[in-house]
Amino acid sequence: MAFTKKIKDISASTANTGFGTNASSYGGRLLNNDGTPNIEKRGIGIFQRISWFHSMLSISGWWFFLIILFFYITVNLIFTFIYYLIGVENLIGLNTNSESEKFMEAFFFSTQTYTTVGYGRISPSGFAMNLVSSFHALIGLLSFAVATGLMYGRFSRPKAFIKFAENAVVSPFKEISALMIRLAPFKNTTLTDAEAKVTLALMTEEEGKTINRFFNLDLELRTVNALTLSWTVVHPITEESPLFNFTEEDFKNAKGELLVFIKAFDDMFSNTVIARTSYTFDELRYGVKFTPMFHRDNEKNTTILDLDKLNSFEIVQMP
Repeated sequence: MAFTKKIKDISASTANTGFGTNASSYGGRLLNNDGTPNIEKRGIGIFQRISWFHSMLSISGWWFFLIILFFYITVNLIFTFIYYLIGVENLIGLNTNSESEKFMEAFFFSTQTYTTVGYGRISPSGFAMNLVSSFHALIGLLSFAVATGLMYGRFSRPKAFIKFAENAVVSPFKEISALMIRLAPFKNTTLTDAEAKVTLALMTEEEGKTINRFFNLDLELRTVNALTLSWTVVHPITEESPLFNFTEEDFKNAKGELLVFIKAFDDMFSNTVIARTSYTFDELRYGVKFTPMFHRDNEKNTTILDLDKLNSFEIVQMP
């Protein structure tokens, strides 16, 4: 590849990334936009390779509540059929001749037993019905304990509420150019001691083999004391940069990816939080700069952070 000749000091690349150098073993990008590894694990059973606890903590809120609702309805339908098979005549207080009404009454008795509400209008009689309802109540107690733990875990889990701009940009910077990545906190949290790390992954051809080369990029500011407004992480493209002399055409032709890691301290959780993302060169914009996204209010008493301007940029003349 022609752009390989433009990479400054290829010996400065690092292998301490957790990713392999054999590019032919990789399909697509290394990290997804949300920071998760672009990896599908195989070779063992699905229940061995997937942690249901981690999955329930990380899925969206809508999916979480739908799964809880589905489990609740499914368990009660199963026990409803069991009660119906034993005989609804063993449910004292059930006075109806319609089969559909009998089934619905058995279902509502099931939900009352599962939640241990027990209104008292309908009660079980006979050994089989009492045995099943006792086991049903135990299942309800255990499942509600698990659901409560998961609910608490979702709310109490430390999370970096940080949004990244959709594109990285190459902009003018102090008479040279620089690679810039913008991010901003979007919740009413206070993040301190924020630290940024950007790793460049370049696919190069050496001795007829396609190799992944990784470079830890030098940043203008690697840490900030407080992450309260937007932060533009800047990598000056100096002679020491692996991107030195890269033109817009080189960025289009090269196969590269920027791996971005942000670590900060959240004083509300009193814990360290982490955010990750990546940008392929297809998601990089050359010859543009980010437009300002914060300003003071009309009374000049407060700073306004316009989060809807996180992705906004304008075309500029490159040096």
